[in-house]
Amino acid sequence: MENEFLSKVEDNATVRAWSEKLQTEKGDSLIERYTSELQNFTRIIVTQNELQELKDIWTSWDEGTKQLFYQSYGNIPYLLDVKVDKRLFRGMAQFWNGAYNCFTFGEVDLVPTLEEYTTLLRSPKAQVRKIYAKLTNSQTFAKRLVNISGMNEKKRVEIFAISIYGLVIFPRALRHVDEALTNLFDHIGKGVTPVPAILAETFRSLSMCRKVGEGRFIGCAQLLMVWFYRTEFSPKVPLLGIWGATRYTPLLALRQYKSRQFIPTTHGLTQCELPYKGDHYRKKVRELSDAWRQMHWMKRLTVGSMVTPEYNRWFRKRVNDNIPRPSLESARPIEERLQIAPSKLEIIRQDFEKKSSEFGKKIEQLEEEKMHLKLEVEIQKSESEKLQKRKGKVEKDLESLKTDYKKLRLSMRTAGLGKTSEQWRQEEAQARNEALERSLSESKNEKDELRARVAELERYLCLYQNRNSVTELKASLSKIEEMKGKIEELEMALQNCEMRIEFLEANEEQWKNQFYHSQDQVRNRDYIMGEAVTQIREVADYLQSLQYRQTC
Repeated sequence: MENEFLSKVEDNATVRAWSEKLQTEKGDSLIERYTSELQNFTRIIVTQNELQELKDIWTSWDEGTKQLFYQSYGNIPYLLDVKVDKRLFRGMAQFWNGAYNCFTFGEVDLVPTLEEYTTLLRSPKAQVRKIYAKLTNSQTFAKRLVNISGMNEKKRVEIFAISIYGLVIFPRALRHVDEALTNLFDHIGKGVTPVPAILAETFRSLSMCRKVGEGRFIGCAQLLMVWFYRTEFSPKVPLLGIWGATRYTPLLALRQYKSRQFIPTTHGLTQCELPYKGDHYRKKVRELSDAWRQMHWMKRLTVGSMVTPEYNRWFRKRVNDNIPRPSLESARPIEERLQIAPSKLEIIRQDFEKKSSEFGKKIEQLEEEKMHLKLEVEIQKSESEKLQKRKGKVEKDLESLKTDYKKLRLSMRTAGLGKTSEQWRQEEAQARNEALERSLSESKNEKDELRARVAELERYLCLYQNRNSVTELKASLSKIEEMKGKIEELEMALQNCEMRIEFLEANEEQWKNQFYHSQDQVRNRDYIMGEAVTQIREVADYLQSLQYRQTC
């Protein structure tokens, strides 16, 4: 990797000659007859999210968990302790030069650079050659949360990191983490550097506020300028953000690193804004992403004079957007200004400026409250839409429940389950009585048959007793013995019938228990049906209350 970079290091003089030649051929970012449409003052809002909860979480972690976070995401927790000076930031925003994507203070151009942000964040896993480019649709925020479910130490670190990126580095919506951030966060876990995206959203937000004349800054206001870095032998470095892309000219800021400032190339900077909208933006994003695959470093040359004479002449002739200019009053020595005693008019003017400043603060406070109210209205609208969806779903569920209930009633009637408990009791008693009557009738029939056979046997016995023949007597005796055996069998059958009758009478208690059990089942069924009807009535009442609220 190091040898690959060394093969692309360019000499300072070579870069200077190339830049001045290209600037001469293509011209400046703005033409000489350009008239700025920017307002004299930009009312920029620097409202930040409340970060105390994140600070408490970070403080509660042990040293091992903090080291794991440092190794994965660098020094971003230090941003939680950075306090943003709103007055200073608003003052700096007035000097943002959208035509050159830099701050212009008098005769000096300053711009946050990739190297400075990279040094400040110090992310160990970030690779400078791997940048974020929104080419495909990533998983949704809900799916991202599902993937990081399970609160082990690594998952807690991931959730804390995405909270810092969403609430501090890319605070597009107050108290919310933008869903588009999950795409960038997925790439960060794969070694992609977030610095170009951070710079892109910073530049785009400043330029948008300056063009409109007001607005809320949605970049990272905590990051400061630190060090120097160059990518690709190109006059404009592409910066791919989360919601759009832009470019900046790093050669504008050579003096920030004590290097000699020469004429940079600025042609086309005013047309470099690229929001992620439309049908053909993906092709342009792919082209910008390909530009990062080749890197060139430039040697830093430290000399006595900080600027070249050509740069001084170019800067004086350069056409800028509407930015504050130093007045002659500020160029006077402070001793001369202190010698002038303030007049009554001056005192009145100072009082007026003081009151105007107070009114300005109140206006800013009201604007912040207005923005908060807008967010609350959007949240309420979202909640109302969710409520409408829930209402429709409940109505569909109610209709489905009514249909199922009708089908259930029909099936119960078809299967005979729609009878009352009294009808069930009568049917059970009738069935039991019929069974007892059948068993008793069968027993009576068997007794009658036995009596008839006994009478027949007695008749035969009397007949045989009247016979005097020995043979007939013997035959009669044998037949009598046979008849006695049959009589014994019949007596045993009679005993079995009596036992069966006793068994049937004993089973009468069991039938009663079964009957009572059937009664309990019928009562439970009636209770369940009553509960279902009660729930249906409650759902109907809830829908009526929802409809009444909507009409109100």
